[in-house]
Amino acid sequence: MHAELDGYDRKILALLQEDASLSSAQIAEQVGLSQSPCWRRIQRMKDEGIIRGQVTLLDRKKIGLNTQIFAQVKLNAHGRSNFTEFTEAIRGFPEVLECYVLMGAVDFMLRIVAADIEAYERFFFEKLSMVPGIQEVNSIVALSEIKSTTSLPV
Repeated sequence: MHAELDGYDRKILALLQEDASLSSAQIAEQVGLSQSPCWRRIQRMKDEGIIRGQVTLLDRKKIGLNTQIFAQVKLNAHGRSNFTEFTEAIRGFPEVLECYVLMGAVDFMLRIVAADIEAYERFFFEKLSMVPGIQEVNSIVALSEIKSTTSLPV
């Protein structure tokens, strides 16, 4: 079920996606509401789970995570029966930023960050390849980033 959002809600969400440090007074001024109704709207969207949290976004390269890898993972027949075990192992790896279940030739797509190829190689051999049930991993190294955003089109 998706929530009903009016124009004010959408403007509030767009502003928060760009700068979550804005106060409710600053947001209210920009969207044309007074502070109290704006604050109530933000609280309602938090309570409904539309706003899941507020985070600080880091520049991965400035903290030494220069390599981004997309890994396509295929589980063997026995591995598919241990789906929960696989997903728990993946959730425990801080190097894995995202994991998606796929339909098609592969079962999962992972987005992984590492300092360099050697660091990814260590992660692959010491952690990822040790997860029971994995039949095949196809690693794709991203050369450059054309677009990366956390903002949804509201």
